[in-house]
Amino acid sequence: MNPKHIILTLLLMLCPIGMAAQSTITRNKPKPAVTKPKPAAKPKPKAKPAPRRNSTHHSNSTSSTVSLSAELNKLINNMVYVSGGTFTMGGTSEQGSDAESIEKPTHSVTLSSYYICKYEVTQALWRAVMGSNPSYSKGDNLPVECVSWNDCQTFIKRLNSYTGRDFRLPTEAEWEFAARGGNYSRHYKYSGSNNLDDVAWHGDNSDRTHPVGTKRPNELGLYDMSGNVFEWCSDWYGTYSSYSQTNPTGPDSGSYCINRGGAFAYGASRHRSTDRSYSTPDTYYYFLGLRLVLSQL
Repeated sequence: MNPKHIILTLLLMLCPIGMAAQSTITRNKPKPAVTKPKPAAKPKPKAKPAPRRNSTHHSNSTSSTVSLSAELNKLINNMVYVSGGTFTMGGTSEQGSDAESIEKPTHSVTLSSYYICKYEVTQALWRAVMGSNPSYSKGDNLPVECVSWNDCQTFIKRLNSYTGRDFRLPTEAEWEFAARGGNYSRHYKYSGSNNLDDVAWHGDNSDRTHPVGTKRPNELGLYDMSGNVFEWCSDWYGTYSSYSQTNPTGPDSGSYCINRGGAFAYGASRHRSTDRSYSTPDTYYYFLGLRLVLSQL
């Protein structure tokens, strides 16, 4: 065979191998930190689920039952009553020039009373309900993350089957009212303070998630409404109007779901009580989790 033909044949045989190797490198390359995305930055690779328990092993089964019961009891005991009221939603005066166009116009919202958990959902609770932990950074008392809006719906459905209650994600209006301190609001820029370090794990004081409830709570006794991880809301993203509303639930459909509150990887502006972020419902990030609400306890 002609030597040139031999060389050409070898190159063609090696080319797919080189392409596959390049594909692997690109797929696993760490993503750079992003300080102000709309929507948020790309996630790190999703962690593998924990190995499935052997349900035939008596001690594992008992331990799982006890853990689930304990976590559910903690959840119920940590639900905080939010008395209904009327507030001005959106980029109000304390937000100053940081308020963005999607936070406007401000508008009057009236809400019925509800309960919201004082903590973000922990990995211990998620694992007790779901049997696995998708989080990038592992720790029982760390907030669960790397969960999509769709994942949250599956979690909530299973949680409700265990408890017989109607847990759900907060509406965007419920989330903001609670972050502002409800009827006890002191009109802070962040949730519970004008000094972000008092209440939040954010981009200037952290490079990872922290155990829930380790910063100062807001006026309602809620922790991490600013910082630690973003929190999914139930609403599809939509623009604000100036009309007064009662118990708004957002648009009937859409392409993006709302998340609120900022996260450890982000700058101060993202942690304001009125700041809005959004992502597709199948997206998961290593800085995006959830908090639970009940209409009735």
